[in-house]
Amino acid sequence: MPKIPPAPCLFVMFGGTGDLMERKILPTLYQLAASGMLNNKFHILGIARDESIDDAKFRIWARKALAGTKGKTAAKIRQWCDAHLHYQPVAQTDPAAYERLAMRLSTLERATGLPGNRVFYLALPPGAFPGTIESLGKAGLNTSTGWTRLVIEKPFGRDLKSAQDLNLLAHKYFEETQIYRIDHYLGKETVQNLLAFRFGNALFEPLWNRDHIESVQITVAESLGIEDRAGYYENAGALRDMVQNHLTQLLTLTAMEAPAAFEADAIRYEKVKVLRSLAPITDDNVVFGQYAASKDKKMQGYRDEPGVAARSQMETFVALRLEIENWRWQGVPFILRTGKRMPRRVTEIAIQFRKPPIALFRALDGENPHTNSLVITVQPDEGFELSFEVKVPGEGFSLKTQRMAFRYADVFGPLPDGYETLLMDVIEGDQTLFVHADEAEASWQFYTPLLDKKPKPHPYPAGTCGPKAADEMGEACGTNWRPL
Repeated sequence: MPKIPPAPCLFVMFGGTGDLMERKILPTLYQLAASGMLNNKFHILGIARDESIDDAKFRIWARKALAGTKGKTAAKIRQWCDAHLHYQPVAQTDPAAYERLAMRLSTLERATGLPGNRVFYLALPPGAFPGTIESLGKAGLNTSTGWTRLVIEKPFGRDLKSAQDLNLLAHKYFEETQIYRIDHYLGKETVQNLLAFRFGNALFEPLWNRDHIESVQITVAESLGIEDRAGYYENAGALRDMVQNHLTQLLTLTAMEAPAAFEADAIRYEKVKVLRSLAPITDDNVVFGQYAASKDKKMQGYRDEPGVAARSQMETFVALRLEIENWRWQGVPFILRTGKRMPRRVTEIAIQFRKPPIALFRALDGENPHTNSLVITVQPDEGFELSFEVKVPGEGFSLKTQRMAFRYADVFGPLPDGYETLLMDVIEGDQTLFVHADEAEASWQFYTPLLDKKPKPHPYPAGTCGPKAADEMGEACGTNWRPL
């Protein structure tokens, strides 16, 4: 039975002509509309500061952004843009501009028959979040005749204090049930299916503990450098940009207890429990790195990127060993790494199981089995891979590792983009895959002490797996990093 489209709404996009809107949000909304997932009365209002743009110019800009949409003709794109896209210039914190915005919303809703359901999506520089939220609240745009939802892009704060301040401000005008802190990693099908894999299969959940698991590795590797983002990256670094949100989200979903129900509050509660069980990070359990020029000099180093300070100490790589001090995970190292300019782009969670308790085959040609492992690939080529030992046929006794693999694309075809899932959840009012205020603060509380005393980054050649010090930290955990 086909899914019934959600109630109609007005999608108000702050940063309406920005990079995220052009590359992700607009194409995703168009694909959802074209596939019948959105109500026919769904409308988009782009917000930016440029007063030279009007509805007609905004629609021309949008048509260019959508020009490469697969399987869609220019005529269909133009028809959709003309029928559903609008534009309003708004100065960042000008009260009069927000009063005009409120009037424009009411006028649009009356003209299009919308019931007053509104999404305010903030795809803005982090420094603009507080002023925009306060301006919306003071203009009375935190409520409407329908429902009102506020979406805040990452990063949510720079440290614990800024995250707390942003939460206080957001809660001054919006209820927590209205606030959607977005992390696009949580929209990926493989991340969501991690819960189904763990709690929907009686085979694995009984093994998901310190008695059977030796270590857990979480890797988010990127092959690209910082590209043209020096202005952002010089003030963020890998710890803020990737570890505090993306890797920590994967950590909590891997380590959490079974929720009381598959609903937002129950899942978020279990994730926060994991964060509050983390032991403080010691100096010997963290390695920072910064990519230098590649060995063949074809890739430049971080300090040679345009806009980067010549003696910058900003990290582009982080490796951490974390300990979760609870009954399930006591003594199991969780080792996390992320870096730019690594050999390939991959996001994966690797579960290393313990060795058999008795070396039964040691007397047979000195053979000893490898440990079993389960690798969950989040991107690209999403799927699961389980390794196990078999005897090689023939005389003697020799063991060989074999793998059973499942790839989503082989069964279901191409997976939807993470933003498709998250945007639909916002419109439908499902907060399961969004970050709660307590979760954001608990994460920053854990990482802020490390931000206050960041070690000097170790250089590593672009195109390699990171600094040697990270390998040494992995070996100290009794394991080696999976090769990239």
